[in-house]
Amino acid sequence: YSFQDQFDNLEKHTQWGIDVLEKYIKFVKERTEIELSYAKQLRNLSKKYQPKKNSKEEEEYRYTSTRAFLATLNEMNDYAGQHEVISENMTSLITGELTRYVQELKQERKSHFHDGRKAQQHIETCWKQLEASKRRFERDCKEADRAQQYFEKMDADINVTKADVEKARQQAQLRHQMAEDSKAEYSSTLQKFNSEQHEHYYTHIPNIFQKIQEMEERRIVRIGESMKTFAEVDRQVIPIIGKCLDEITKAAESVDHKNDSQMVIEAFKSGFEPPGDIDFEDFTQPMKRTVSETSLSNSRGDGKSEPKFGSKSKGKLWPFIKKNKLMSLLTSPHQPPPPPPASASPSAVPNGPQSPKQQKEPLSHRFNEFMTSKPKIHCFRSLKRGGAGPEDFSNLPPEQRRKKLQQKVDELNRDIQKEMDSRDALTKMKDVYIKNPQMGDAASVDHRLAELGQNIEKLRLEVQKFEGWLAEVEGRLPARTEQPRRQSGVYEAQNPSGVNSCAQDRESPDGSYTEEQSQETEMKVPATDFDDEFDDEEPLPTIGTCKALYTFEGQNEGTISVAEGEMLYVIEEDKGDGWTRIRRNEDEEGYVPTSYVEVYLDKNAK
Repeated sequence: YSFQDQFDNLEKHTQWGIDVLEKYIKFVKERTEIELSYAKQLRNLSKKYQPKKNSKEEEEYRYTSTRAFLATLNEMNDYAGQHEVISENMTSLITGELTRYVQELKQERKSHFHDGRKAQQHIETCWKQLEASKRRFERDCKEADRAQQYFEKMDADINVTKADVEKARQQAQLRHQMAEDSKAEYSSTLQKFNSEQHEHYYTHIPNIFQKIQEMEERRIVRIGESMKTFAEVDRQVIPIIGKCLDEITKAAESVDHKNDSQMVIEAFKSGFEPPGDIDFEDFTQPMKRTVSETSLSNSRGDGKSEPKFGSKSKGKLWPFIKKNKLMSLLTSPHQPPPPPPASASPSAVPNGPQSPKQQKEPLSHRFNEFMTSKPKIHCFRSLKRGGAGPEDFSNLPPEQRRKKLQQKVDELNRDIQKEMDSRDALTKMKDVYIKNPQMGDAASVDHRLAELGQNIEKLRLEVQKFEGWLAEVEGRLPARTEQPRRQSGVYEAQNPSGVNSCAQDRESPDGSYTEEQSQETEMKVPATDFDDEFDDEEPLPTIGTCKALYTFEGQNEGTISVAEGEMLYVIEEDKGDGWTRIRRNEDEEGYVPTSYVEVYLDKNAK
């Protein structure tokens, strides 16, 4: 191989080294992108399962198990942050540094090979000069020999004149002189070339090769250091990742099944005492059957007044009745559905048609299949559609009532504090206006201050009212002396008119009742009585799907808004009142006019 061949080989090898370095940079860059993508997916996963603000799901995170899960989600968020740190450090310490180094390496490599080519060109130029000097010396020597031979020939010829012989002799001497000069020049050029050649092969080229070698070795060392940094960046976050995992373990160990069970007990305990023993009734005596004074219901023939439905001995029988069974029995007869929005009358309710009143007789027959002689109670679909319970929550069990009243008192106190803060702010603003009239009119805030004072006074009266009820409940809870007792036997047909009136009380989702004034003396059960008792029931199964034909705002309580073309789940078909119950997701369900949707029922659904 010539030195030129070696330069070509080195040039190819060093270019391959740069390609390897760039390939490693690309590898690290793709690793950082994977770390960022992984961190983003972890953060999205953590966010997906975070409890929603001001939702029922957020209330579930008071238990130790769900709090541990929430801690796991937060730690996963920190865990994702460490992978972002890995990506950032690899980008700055490896990718960025190596990218700059590659640019410097390319410039250095270009400089070294430029110097090599320049040295090679210089030695080739010296060689060409030596060859030219040698050929000139050779030519001059031959010319001198020919001139000498011509002179000798002329000198031996007697016919040639003396002048011609002298001229030939001078010509021969001139050629000999030229040959001597060419010899001297050739000798000088040869010595210079030998010196340059020695310098080239023993100094310049080895120096260039040494620099190329050092450059290549630095590249190899640099890529090795980068690989070490690649591992160190990962190793640096291991302690923090370990802490995240330790916190997850600590949260898991904090799960207390006893505490969670106690919280469920505290949340749902009613405060009622168990029912008393059932009296024995002797039917062998030929006398009128005597009804126990602790019976749940009395016959009308005994002349006694019927006890209130909300009494202590009877009020809690209903919660043990399955809601689904009641709902199936309290269905309404089929009637023509309400018209769609295009044909609705101008006097129609903005959110849809009112539910028509139901017929009495079919509903009473179906209701009597379940039980007879029961004081009047609003139908469950009416209750679910927004019927309001009593303000003092007297429909609830004592313990639940106490909690509701306490929540109401706390809520009112917060409202009072907000109003007082607003009043203080306006008072300060008024003082500023008084001191600096150019900033505003102080009298302009007097009206608002008066309104705030009235609001605060109203809220304080409300607080006193609810605190009175709360004190009443808290005073009654421990002092229970009556022993509740149950009556044996079945319900007797005493008040069919009260049962029939349930069908009349059916209401549309706007919450309006159709109860007559003459029935006010009959016993009623407020809406939230059964709502609270059945909150823990499993949701109704879907029986099909539906497509919204029109947009429905659903602003009234019990309804749900839908957009035209939206697909939803049907969980209860139209019972004849013109309303269909649908569900969008686990938290959103309600009623829409049947004429607003196109229903596709599942044939296999129960």
